[in-house]
Amino acid sequence: MLTGKNILLGISGGIAAYKTPHLVRLLKKSGADVQVMATDSALKFVSELSLATVSNRSVLTDIFTADTEGERTRHISLGEWADALVIAPATANTLAKLAGGLCDDMLSISLITLRPGKPVLLVPAMDGYMYDSPSVQRNLSVLKQQGCRVLEPESGPLASGQCGLGRMPEPETIFEALAEMLAAPEPSALSGKTVVVTAGPTREKIDGVRYLSNYSSGKMGFAIAAEAARRGATVHLVSGPVTLPTPPGVQRHDAESAVEMLEAARPLFADCDLFIGAAAVADYRPETPVEGKIKKHDAEMELRLVRNPDILAEFSTNRKPGQLAVGFALETAGGIDYARRKLTDKKLDLVAFNIYDGTTSGFEVDTNVLTLLDRDGAITELPLLSKEEAAERLLDAIELLLPR
Repeated sequence: MLTGKNILLGISGGIAAYKTPHLVRLLKKSGADVQVMATDSALKFVSELSLATVSNRSVLTDIFTADTEGERTRHISLGEWADALVIAPATANTLAKLAGGLCDDMLSISLITLRPGKPVLLVPAMDGYMYDSPSVQRNLSVLKQQGCRVLEPESGPLASGQCGLGRMPEPETIFEALAEMLAAPEPSALSGKTVVVTAGPTREKIDGVRYLSNYSSGKMGFAIAAEAARRGATVHLVSGPVTLPTPPGVQRHDAESAVEMLEAARPLFADCDLFIGAAAVADYRPETPVEGKIKKHDAEMELRLVRNPDILAEFSTNRKPGQLAVGFALETAGGIDYARRKLTDKKLDLVAFNIYDGTTSGFEVDTNVLTLLDRDGAITELPLLSKEEAAERLLDAIELLLPR
């Protein structure tokens, strides 16, 4: 399964380190070449001799291991040699060093010298209170934003005598996760294409401290952008004001209002193959925003609204042959006829219809229920899915519409 793959295995100082010789054996049995790197603390839990024996390689600890020619730059050459990096167990201390860019031993420097695009699998293992601490979660968030995959710990008996979250998954589970990451992806019709995705809400200024907006979290649009990038597309994500991290491999363009979002997206129109309007763009904005803060008066206040530009319609109306336009249609009940009209009126190739129920579908939640209507009249009803899974199914449908 992993024949010919070169794996860097980093082991840090947690009790779960005793499981790592079995992980090395699984990797070797599958045809991989394994180079073990261990911290000094790790070697208090598992012997250097056992790791060297099962890997058939010396265990690396220090950056400068010898004066032999070539040894002084081994930390650089390993980054070129490796096809993947696994760190198991990854302790709180190791995660902090990796997130902070510190590199004072072979394990910590491996993340920095690994060539871009090569997969990194982190396997945290520690007491549950440590794992849930704000500092550990912050460091994990930073590493995820850098493209690392985190294999979450399991629940069970811990070395502290307590029982709860924090156990390192078994070597078989770690092996399967790594094998999945290294598996050759299915050829995608989006590979080499340029995709523009809008996401999140817009904020339409009333005065210096107030605005009109909606409940969009941007999760659906960000999931679409992440999945398109995973399929090999060049992805531009034009986002309203959200707090989500930028998906790996995605170029992000931030905007506040609908007008600003159009200004950010318009330069991308000409060179894209696919435009997906997943943003919840406000239909109206205050005609005359006020500088400073509007003071409260006894009389009622009137707010005059004017129409915002329609970003998706502008792209679709002026697009070049071969470019695809995809939109979303959200209603609070029923409304599939509205989605059909939107498909026709805006000359779209596909529209994803969903109902906002505030619980399982629509804004601010992690799941969605989509009905896909395409230009040929086909209707595909998807079940309740995570937004990541819904993004996969949506892009599957879009790929069928791409010019061959």
